[in-house]
This record gives sequence, structure tokens and C-alpha cells, in this order.
Amino acid sequence: MEYEIVVGLEVHVQLLTRTKLFCGCRTEFGLPPNTATCPVCLGLPGALPVINHRAVELALRAALALNCRIARSTKWDRKNYYYPDLPKNYQISQYDLPLSSDGWLEIDVATDPRRATQPKRVGIIRVHLEEDAGKLLHDESGQGAATRVDLNRAGTPLLEIVSRPEIHSPAEAVAYLQELRLLLREIGVSDCEMQEGSLRCDANVNVRVPTKDGVVATPIVEIKNLNSIRGLERAIDYEARRQFRAFHDPNDEAYGKRFGELPKATAGWLDDLGVTRVQRRKEEAADYRYFPDPDLMPVSVDEAWLAQIRDKMGELPAAQRRRLTQQYGLSHYDANVLVNQGRALVAYFEIVARAANDAKAACNWVTNQVLATLNERGQRIEQFPISAHLLGEMIAHIRSQGLNNQRARDVFQHLLQSGGSSVADAFAALGIREISETELREAVRRQLAAHPKAVADYQAGNPRAIDRIKGAIMKETGGMARMDVVQRLLDEELHRPT
Repeated sequence: MEYEIVVGLEVHVQLLTRTKLFCGCRTEFGLPPNTATCPVCLGLPGALPVINHRAVELALRAALALNCRIARSTKWDRKNYYYPDLPKNYQISQYDLPLSSDGWLEIDVATDPRRATQPKRVGIIRVHLEEDAGKLLHDESGQGAATRVDLNRAGTPLLEIVSRPEIHSPAEAVAYLQELRLLLREIGVSDCEMQEGSLRCDANVNVRVPTKDGVVATPIVEIKNLNSIRGLERAIDYEARRQFRAFHDPNDEAYGKRFGELPKATAGWLDDLGVTRVQRRKEEAADYRYFPDPDLMPVSVDEAWLAQIRDKMGELPAAQRRRLTQQYGLSHYDANVLVNQGRALVAYFEIVARAANDAKAACNWVTNQVLATLNERGQRIEQFPISAHLLGEMIAHIRSQGLNNQRARDVFQHLLQSGGSSVADAFAALGIREISETELREAVRRQLAAHPKAVADYQAGNPRAIDRIKGAIMKETGGMARMDVVQRLLDEELHRPT
């Protein structure tokens, strides 16, 4: 039987601020445990929070980029619950008046990544600010049962981005998270390093099952703290299949249960086993006893502030992809590869394309040779030794000389190793020179005379026989002959009246 997957994502993003949301403690990753704490983030009696202006500004930047409606006034709420790494026993968050709401993010899921598809908009329910909890460090050695608490992360500013349940496959979920991560990085909101915990994702999953009584939606399970793209994809796929089986299994508590007949459950993802484990039935909003935080003033947002934030955002990835395809004639695939590498690489490509006067060739060199070199060296484009203008000049010279791929790569490697010498110096060092048409015609005649069988086979109807002569010409000229000129001269000589 078929079923439809329904997914809503809750993404928690650590903001790029130097200090925490309500105090002056540092937010750097990897500090010694419990060294970035103070009375405010430890929840000590009498300590009062003060809002981080930069955190609010970054949150507004993200909300604008996600096409959200911005609240002109927003307040702070206490979300009450006990957990060992939550010293105050409440989390300062936002409940009924979030910073922003009703937005959308455009994604593109293609079965063939080299072909464009119709874009899809995934709705955003809300984007709001809240503080993070600390971190529990469990003893996994098997020698004891000790759990230690590191409160460095307590009070770190988080942005929670809640999507509508409009994602209908693991591939769409991956596309959504990848596009969101790229967007937030490009506008400077977060580094989104999942391995450091600055981007975490919860996936709310259920399935719609066709039955004789119509389509039935199963109870929702929230998979918590997914910290990798691959883990997100695998967890959604497994959980959807597990729910479908549970719906038909008389021995399962979810047997035949519809949405609303069981409380929402939370589950963990065991990546090494490739399975989810349902942990508990989840609390509802009333269980958290939300109430306005009496120590924090509401935040007012005016149009002048929003205008300043918009001016600093720059071109967003979706708009950049459209511009690259329209302005440079790139394919959807090529534009996507460039944009997904970030603004710095796109800027590099644009200079190369202008200098070479050939956008397609520029894109090929940047997405193949340049990216391969950067990955091999572990460098960023800002550290690349060949300037964008020099690479464009190299491409133009290679085109004018008609160099084959191997000789072209030789020039590139020489520029790479020399730290960006001139193209003329690279050509001279490699012994590459321009061959006149007269000189090339003489080489063509010599090789035709030296390969009578290939000529006879060609004239007998085997067009591939001429390739042997082309190879011999390229060898004689050291790979410096333009193949289009070689082909023309061969045609002239082979069809010249005798």
C-alpha cells in the first residue's frame, strides 16, 4: 500500500554573536566546561537579564530573508520545565507573540540534478528567539554511570525556525535544510556548523494512509536533535515506514490510531543502528505554564530599523541563481553549483567570466579545476593563488591558441605552482607557441603522406580512420595545433583535386 509522508521541521540555529542572549558571557565553541558562565545564565537569585541587541538584529535579518511578517512589538515568555542542564528551571523563549511569522522558503528538488524543476515554497509558521540550555556529558566508557553538566551553552542565543508540514519526502527535507543553511550563512546570521551544534533540527513526522474509510493521518512523532543532513534523510525515511507498519500492527499501541487520538511523541535517532526509538509522549503548551517574563521589556521594531537591516543583507541565493542563469546563460545545474559554494566563489566566477568573455568556459574551470584544487588544499577561494582576472585571461589565451585539454591543464598547473605568474610566462615556460597556418599545413601534408593506409580507410568510408592522422599531427606539434584548424586543413588536403 502507498502512503504520503508529512514532515514539518523545527530548526534551531545558534546566532553569530560574541555574547549570550541575556548576559555578557562568551559564545565560542570548545571553551573548557563551565568557564563561560555568570550569575545570569546560571540563574542565581537576584541576577537580571539584559537583551542582546545584536541577537535581535540577526533574528530580524533571518526573518526578512525568509519573507516573514515582522511583529512590530514582541515580548518574552518563560517556558517552565525541569532538566539538569537548565539552571533556572525555565527557558526564556517566545510564545504567543513571536518575532515574526507567516513566511516561506523556496526550494528545488530535482530527480536529475542537471535539470531544473518547478520551485516549491515551503511555508514558515514562525521565526523566534530563545535561549539555549546547557549540555549533559554522559559517561560512555561503561565503567560508571556519571553524567556531568557543562553550562557554557546555557543562555546562548538561538533562532527557532518552524516550517509548516508541507514537506513530503526525505529529499524535500534535505533540500529545505540545505537551502536554509546556505541562506543563513550567506546573510551572516549563523555559521550553521552542525558538528558543533550551531544548527540542530527536529523533524515532526507522520503519514497519511489510505483506508476503506478514506485517508487517515497517523499520530505525530517528533525526532529530536538531528545533527547531520544524512541523518535527517535517513531518520524521516525510517520513521515514516515504522509508522505505516505500526498503524497495521495489532500489537503496537499506535495500531489504527489517528492524528489526535494519541499525544505527540518524541523519538531519538540512533544513527549507528539506523532506527528511531520512541521515548515519551510529549507535553502540550499548557504543561509548560508559559507566562510573560517580568524582567524583560517588549521589543519594538520600526520600519527604519528594518530598512537598515535589508540594506545589509545583499543578494539572496535564490535571486543569485536566477541572475546567473539569465545574465550569463548558465544552466540551472551550473548556477546551483556556484551559488551553493557561497558569495565569494560567485564573485570570483563573475570576474573570470568577464575577463574570459566566455561564461560557460569560466564556469567549467571554476566548478571543476578551481573547486577541486580548493578541496584538495583545504582552502577558501580568498586563498586561491590564481586571481580571477588571471584565470579569465588564461581561458581567453587557451581559446585563441586552440590548446587541447591536456595542454590547457598544464598551463593551469604552472600558474598554480608559480603563485600566479603571467599567462605569457606560463606559455613560454611550457614551450607553447602559436603555429602559423603555413607551418601547420606542412605538418598535415607530412602526416597524410606518412599514413597512406589511414587515408585509404578514410576514403573507403571509415571517418574514424582520420583520427590516427590527427593524433600524429598533435604529437608532431607538441599539442599546440588548433584542432579546428587541423580539421579544416585535413578536409582541404583530402579533397584537393589531384
